[in-house]
Amino acid sequence: MARKIAFINYKGGVGKTSLIVNVAACLAKMGKRVLLCDFDTQSNASIWLLKLDRWNKINSTGEGAVYSLFDPGKARIKDLIIKDVVEGKAGEKLLPGLDLVPTTFNFVDLENEYTGDPKRPAYVIFYENLAEVEANYDFILFDCPPNILRGSQLGVFSANEVYVPSNPDALSLIGFTLLVEKLGKFHQLSASFRRTAMGPAAQVQGIIFNSIKTGVDIEVPKMRMQLRMNQFRSAKRVGQNAKIFDTQIRDAMVVRRAVTLGLPVNLVGEGADESVQQDNVVNDYRKLAAEIIAQGAKL
Repeated sequence: MARKIAFINYKGGVGKTSLIVNVAACLAKMGKRVLLCDFDTQSNASIWLLKLDRWNKINSTGEGAVYSLFDPGKARIKDLIIKDVVEGKAGEKLLPGLDLVPTTFNFVDLENEYTGDPKRPAYVIFYENLAEVEANYDFILFDCPPNILRGSQLGVFSANEVYVPSNPDALSLIGFTLLVEKLGKFHQLSASFRRTAMGPAAQVQGIIFNSIKTGVDIEVPKMRMQLRMNQFRSAKRVGQNAKIFDTQIRDAMVVRRAVTLGLPVNLVGEGADESVQQDNVVNDYRKLAAEIIAQGAKL
C-alpha cells in the first residue's frame, strides 16, 4: 500500500508548498512512485509543477482539476492525474515518477457552493476515488491549506500520516496546537464513515522545521515544540513515534528561483559539483526524504 501523508499546519506561510513539492521530487528521484494531490485553493503546487501556461488551460475551464470530482461529479481521479508532470521546454519528461492531481481557483467552491449528499461527504467520495489508483504509488502526498475545512478533509481522511511544516516561531507552535485539536474533532465527525480496512485515523507523526534563515537559533523554539509534542504524546493525541525531524530545511534563494523556472530544486541544482551538493538546500530535501522513508518503518 502507498504511504499517504498530509502536510498541514494551522499557521500559513510556513513554506508548506515548497516543502511538499521538493520532498515529492526527491522521492521520485530516488525511484519512488509519487502522486501529489493539491488541495490548496491558491494552486501554488499546481502552478509550480505545470507552469503557468499549462495550468491556465485547466483553470479556464476547471476540467481536469480536482473539483471536477464533485461538480459536475462525472470525472474519476484516474482521469485527472497528470503523469510525470515536470516537463522541459520541448515537453520532454524531466522527472519520471512524479504525478499530479491539480487544483484550480474553482476549488474554493467546495467550501460554499457544493452541497452534495450528506450521507456521502466529499472526503468519502475522494477516498473511494483514490482507492482506484492507490496501488500505482509508493507515496501519495496531500498539500492541504491551513485549516480543517472541506479541502483539507479530503487529505486528512485519506491519509495515514500527518506532517507539520513549521517555522521557529511562537505562531507555528500555536498552529500545531490548534491543528491537533481540530484533527481530533474532525476524526470524531468522520468516524462513522471509516472502515476497518482504512486503519486508524491519521495522527501527527512529525514536525519539520522549514525555511530556516541563516544565523537564526532555533533551539529554544525547538525545545518548546518538543515539550508540546511530549504533552500530546502522553495524552495519545499524536503518534507514539511522532518526532521533530532531525533534518531542517534552510531558507535559500534557489527555492524561489525554482518556482520561477517551474522546476523542483533538485533539477535546478543538477550539474553542481559534489562538494556544493553536500551543503545546500537540495541536500536538505534529500535528507528529509530519506528521513521520511525511515520514519515509515517505525509506524
